[in-house]
Amino acid sequence: MITDPRHALDTRAIHGTTLQDPHGSPHLPIYNTTTFAFPSTAALLDVVDGRKPGSLYTRYGLNPSLFALEETLAGLESAELAWAFGSGMAAEAALFLAHGREGIVCIGDAYGGTLELLSSQLPLLGIPTYFLLGAELERLDALLAGGAKLVFFETPTNPLLEVFDIRAIAQLVHARGAWLAVDNTFASPVNQRPLELGADFVIHSATKYLGGHSDLTAGVLAGAKDLVLPVWNWRKNLGSTIAPETAALLSRSLRTLAVRVRQQNASAQVIAEAMARHPKIARVYYPGLLDFPGHALAQAQMDGFGGMLTIEIAGTGEDATQVADRLRLFALAPSLGGAESLVTQPCTTTHHGLTAEERARRGIADSLLRLSIGLEDPADLIADLEQALV
Repeated sequence: MITDPRHALDTRAIHGTTLQDPHGSPHLPIYNTTTFAFPSTAALLDVVDGRKPGSLYTRYGLNPSLFALEETLAGLESAELAWAFGSGMAAEAALFLAHGREGIVCIGDAYGGTLELLSSQLPLLGIPTYFLLGAELERLDALLAGGAKLVFFETPTNPLLEVFDIRAIAQLVHARGAWLAVDNTFASPVNQRPLELGADFVIHSATKYLGGHSDLTAGVLAGAKDLVLPVWNWRKNLGSTIAPETAALLSRSLRTLAVRVRQQNASAQVIAEAMARHPKIARVYYPGLLDFPGHALAQAQMDGFGGMLTIEIAGTGEDATQVADRLRLFALAPSLGGAESLVTQPCTTTHHGLTAEERARRGIADSLLRLSIGLEDPADLIADLEQALV
C-alpha cells in the first residue's frame, strides 16, 4: 500500500493500493479480461495453488481491477482482507453460508431483503435463524449458549436509525466463541469502523455511500484474513464476484467518499433539526438529535451521524404517501447514499415484504418516510419538504 495506516482516511481512499499503471495514469486501467495467460505451467500452478499472488480468472476474483479495489477497501475499514461482490446481498449470503450454518442471530431492524433471506431462504437449507428486537438483547446470551455462531446487525438500522453498542455486543459474542458481523452501509467507514470496535466482519452494500452516484451495484465483506478467506470459495462458486468495470467505478467513487459523506452528515443534521420543529412531523429519527435515544452512543462510537433520517408524518400512511408524491427535489425511489436526495416510504419499498403485523411489531409505521440526503443545498431540501407538508 502506498499510504501508511496512520494516514487519514481521506488519503487512504485515494492512495490505498500498491497496484500502479506502468504508463503513469493515476487510475489503474480496467482489466475487463476473463482469463489471464502464463509463461509456463509452473507459473500458472504457483497462482492456482496460492504460492504466489497473481491474476488468473475473473470469476475467481483474481483480476487487477479487483485487487486494487479490495486493497483500498480493506484499508478504509482497518481490515486485513476485503472481498468485493456483485451486491450487498451477495456479500451477506456468502458470509451466512460460510460462517452461519450453526445458527445466525439478527438483532434489530434490517433491510427487507436481508430479513427475507434469513427468515424464508436460509432455513430451507437447514440453517437456524433467530430474530431479536433491540429491546430483546437480554435473550442473546441464551441463543449463543444454544449454539448460534454468527450475530448480525445493522447500526444505524434501516429505517429507524437504531444504534447498537458494537463494542459491548462484541464482548458478549466473543465470550461465547461466536462471531459478530456489522452492516456498516448507513454509516460508511467515514463515520464508523466496526472492526476497530471489536466486530469480526463488516459488510456494505457498496451500491450506497461507497458508490455514491447511483450508477453501480456492489457489495463488500471485510475482516481478519483467517475469517474472510473461507468466504472466497462461496463467492467463486456462486458466481457473485464483482465485475471489473464495476470495480473500477467503485474505485473512482472511493476517491470522493470522505468529502461526500461529511457534506451529507452536515446537511442531514440541519434538515433533521428543521423537521423536528415542523408541526406536521410527529417524530424525527436521526442519531444527531440530542433527544434521540441512541444519541450518546452514536456520539461515542461514530465520527458523524450520517446522511439518513426518517420522519414520521403526523397522520396516516396515506398522508405520508401524499407528502412523498408532492416532493420535487427528493426523487421517489428506493436505495440511498447518492448525490441526489431520495425519499421512500418503507411500507411500500424496503419493508413491503413484511406483513403489516410484523412492521407494526418493529415500529415501522405506514406514516414513515425515509430520507437519503444528497449533496443539494440543505436550504433547498428543507423548502421542498415544507412545501410538501402543506
